Amino acid sequence: MSNESQLRERAVLKDARRVVVKVGTHALAKKTGRPDYAALRRVVSGICALNAAGMEVIFVSSGAVAAGVEALGLKARPTDVNDVQMCAAVGQARYITEYERLFAEKGVQIGQVLLTHADFDDRRRAANVRRVLDHLVKNGIVPVINENDVVADEEIKGLTFGDNDQLSALIARLVCVDALVLLTTVDGLLDDGGRRVPEIFSVKDALKLVKAGQKGALSKGGMDSKLKAVKTASEAGANVVIANGRRSGILQAIFSGRDVGTFVPGRAL
Repeated sequence: MSNESQLRERAVLKDARRVVVKVGTHALAKKTGRPDYAALRRVVSGICALNAAGMEVIFVSSGAVAAGVEALGLKARPTDVNDVQMCAAVGQARYITEYERLFAEKGVQIGQVLLTHADFDDRRRAANVRRVLDHLVKNGIVPVINENDVVADEEIKGLTFGDNDQLSALIARLVCVDALVLLTTVDGLLDDGGRRVPEIFSVKDALKLVKAGQKGALSKGGMDSKLKAVKTASEAGANVVIANGRRSGILQAIFSGRDVGTFVPGRAL
């Protein structure tokens, strides 16, 4: 497809009114797990710019467990579920405090929402989540969402959201958003030669380009996790973009229809 055709496809993003923005652990934290405050400020500034433009933004942020790893002096993300819960409890307090300060500087209020699989598996709980998120964004409040690692019994049920990738997709489906943005540390899906793939029309074919489970020491997800989340959101009709969260102005570039990241049109299977 020509660049001109790609830009026509992406033009739909200019009309997005309700979006989910998910940022991964490595886009927000240093290698030690310590929060990267410059990265936090950059992401918050982008979200506030969208908010100021009249968009309803739901923000899904990873990084709490990683922050707890650093705060507790651990060398890597623990494997024991109780230790993960401990790290989450310590790290979540760090992150939400910093987010509240950064958003307040821009005159934007936030509301913290912590979710588990059970909140989507039960119809009444899922309906409640939808109502709460609707009410927050309609009142100009940005929900800051994370998996509730403090109480999630991952070890028993084997259920995780994959570094919040699937969580963000489930939210996108639940509240009927126009677009989902997955911010990571690369410019999008890369081909075998390390070149950015501008668009995906078959998630099944795209999965062949990545190795299952590729991830960093501080996180649970990887590109395969993101592509599975892409499939969930795309099947629900949401347009999806995978992009580099460490690039300044990336959210503004995405929603102005520029050729950045990897774009997946809604209903791409």
